[in-house]
Amino acid sequence: MPGPSTALSPVIAASTHWLARAYPGGESNTVAHTLAELQARQAVTVAAWLRYPTEIDAALVAIAGPGGSAVLDWKAGSEPDDEFADGEGWRTWVDEVVVSWAACLLADPLLARRGVDAVIAAIPVPDQRPRPHSRRAVTTGMPSEFRRLLQPDVRDRESAVLLRHPDLLEPIAAMHRDTLLYLLDAEQDRTPLAA
Repeated sequence: MPGPSTALSPVIAASTHWLARAYPGGESNTVAHTLAELQARQAVTVAAWLRYPTEIDAALVAIAGPGGSAVLDWKAGSEPDDEFADGEGWRTWVDEVVVSWAACLLADPLLARRGVDAVIAAIPVPDQRPRPHSRRAVTTGMPSEFRRLLQPDVRDRESAVLLRHPDLLEPIAAMHRDTLLYLLDAEQDRTPLAA
């Protein structure tokens, strides 16, 4: 049965941490940093659920490992001074494809909507699941879990200027964009019109 798995937690946490460090929203003790990290987490969560849609997929990546951040570090120019230093072990849980897809979702609101719709369609949420009540009225039918990704408010946008900048994200987004477009059946949206 498809659905999110707790086995993806390390991948989601590490990939979010990588994005938040590569495209910071401010000093680590500020609200701006927290808001940018929340947006990164929502994009990474959607990307991870798209990449590993079943419990078996999530279990396999937990066993084999996602590959690490080495290529992403090189592409973004954010290589650590010493990748074997204490406190750098989280980098082994970064998933290159998940980060690339999350970058695509952050840079393209229409693609983000398609990604969230695909996750919602593939992952049924049982009605019995207790859910927190949103303080905001959700009138679009959009799940509140992905509001900051799909409908960032002014503070969210100001906090994530680097994180949502298409030109800055392009080296990372371009790595696996074609696969995401194919998966979401969005290739036709990117085909240039004939002159």
